[in-house]
Amino acid sequence: MNQQSMPRDLLTELAQEMSKFSKGQRAIADFIIKQYDKAAFFTASRLGQTVGVSESTVVRFAMELGFEGYQQMQRTLQEIIRNKLTTAQRVEVTQDRLEGHDLLKTVMIADTDKIRSTLENLNRDAFESAVAAITQAEHIYIIGVRSSSALSGFLAFYLNLIRENVRQVSTSAISETVEQVMRIGAKDVVIGISFPRYSRRTLRAMQYAHDRGAQVIALTDSVASPLCKTATHALLAKCDMSLFVDSLVAPMSLINALIVAVGLRNSETLADTFQQLETIWQDYAVYETRDEQ
Repeated sequence: MNQQSMPRDLLTELAQEMSKFSKGQRAIADFIIKQYDKAAFFTASRLGQTVGVSESTVVRFAMELGFEGYQQMQRTLQEIIRNKLTTAQRVEVTQDRLEGHDLLKTVMIADTDKIRSTLENLNRDAFESAVAAITQAEHIYIIGVRSSSALSGFLAFYLNLIRENVRQVSTSAISETVEQVMRIGAKDVVIGISFPRYSRRTLRAMQYAHDRGAQVIALTDSVASPLCKTATHALLAKCDMSLFVDSLVAPMSLINALIVAVGLRNSETLADTFQQLETIWQDYAVYETRDEQ
């Protein structure tokens, strides 16, 4: 088989090659085709136990398909499901993955691993370029809907304290989203945030900004993400595509770093800005104080 076609056609190729497989290989292929959402997160050992073959048979099968090993085949399956899992399927996968485990420990360790993996694989040049683009932009538009709206709101809140002309774009229709960025130009920046399942509203607004000559920063999970197609700068953060609750700790950590970096680029005015804010917060009793308690 042609390994280059597998990331998008693996399931089809397995079905087409089924007659050429041994009995054990057919069992593996049949399970992957019918339950790829589960197979994508099974270890080789568990997949073998599930279909009644040895772990070594599963590993050899992956290699006969042209993969370097089982993990590479597993990553290909995860790419296939990245934007296909329904919420109902994600609930089922979550139950299957966490069954018999310490839920709290498993989830928090997985989140820690995502931050570590994000740091190890982050393109530092892309990060620095994104910081420079935000620092130099005349207007900054931030787009993130559904679960990503929490990320876009957090980023917009702090950038508004550091920079002028920062706007969080948030509407319920594609046309309204594009309307909010209709005046974007070559000196502006749009930051699009989306993770599987990717938001069509965010994609359309990013495409519009790209066509208008603006710099486009994508905060997403993979180079295979459709957000990267129009991005001038792509910042990749790991997220869990299978749990029914999106794990956004790594994207949030990356956003924290982005805010701090932009703030330090504006260090000459940053201290004065926050001094003025402290005065405002005190005059208008924004926060509780010890004397009031």
